[in-house]
Amino acid sequence: MKRFLVRPRTKMDLSRQNPRDTGPFNGGKKEGLAQLARVTEELVELQRLLYAEHGPRLLVVLQAMDTAGKDGTIRHVFGPLNPQGVQVRSFKKPTPRELDHDYLWRVHPFVPGRGEITIFNRSHYEDVLVVRVHGLVPEEVWRRRYRHIVEFERLLTDEGTTILKFFLHISKEEQKERLEARLADPTKSWKFSNADLAERQLWPDYMTAYEEVLNRTSARLAPWYVIPSDRKWFRNLAVATIVRDTLQSMKLHYPEPDEDLDGIVVE
Repeated sequence: MKRFLVRPRTKMDLSRQNPRDTGPFNGGKKEGLAQLARVTEELVELQRLLYAEHGPRLLVVLQAMDTAGKDGTIRHVFGPLNPQGVQVRSFKKPTPRELDHDYLWRVHPFVPGRGEITIFNRSHYEDVLVVRVHGLVPEEVWRRRYRHIVEFERLLTDEGTTILKFFLHISKEEQKERLEARLADPTKSWKFSNADLAERQLWPDYMTAYEEVLNRTSARLAPWYVIPSDRKWFRNLAVATIVRDTLQSMKLHYPEPDEDLDGIVVE
C-alpha cells in the first residue's frame, strides 16, 4: 500500500492517480473481499491490544468528495471493532459558537485518548478546502492555516498520537453514477441534496485545493494516502490494510496485571 503514500515534499498530481486502481488484486472483488475478511480479523485483535495497553492512540482522518464513501469506509473497516475503544466524529458547518473561536477549537477536544481510535469524518482540513473553494475567508487567512495544521498535528504526534490521513479518490464519472443511483433508491434518496450538484460544478477547484493540501501537509509522522475509491471493496481493503500495518508497527502487548495473581482461587 506504500504506492498510495504521499511522500513529503513531493508533487502530487491527482489527474495522474487512477481512482479505479485495485493494486495487486488481479482476481478482482472476490479475492479482495476474502483478503479484507482476513485483515479485519487481525484488526479486531490489534484494537483489543491497543485498548488494553491504554497507551498509544490512533487518529484516522477521512476526506473526500461527496459519494466517495467516508461512511462506507467507517462501516466496513471500523464497524467490526469494539465500540468501547472507537469513536467517530463528523465536522459539519461550524456553529455560531464554534465560529467565535479559532478554527481548531472545535477539533482538539475530539482527538483520541489513550488506547482509543478516533475517526474524523471530514476534519480540520475543511478549513483549507471548503473555506478556500467558496472564498469564505481571505486567501492570506487560509494559506497560513497549512502551517497551523502541520504544527497542530506535530503536537498530537509528540504527545503519543499516531495519525493516518486518507483522501478517498473518486472519479467524477463514478460520482455521477453514484448520485444517480442515490436518486433512484428510496432508501438513499434522503441523502441527496441540490447542494451536491452545486459542489460538483466546483470539481476542478476542489482538486486544486486537495492537491495543495496533500503536497503541503503530508508529513512522515502524519502522512496522507490517496486511496483509489471507484471500487468500494478495494477502498475498504486499502484503508484496513494500512491501519492494520500501522497498529502492528506499534508492537502492542497486553499489560501485566496490577496485582500478583499467583495462588488466587475463585470459589
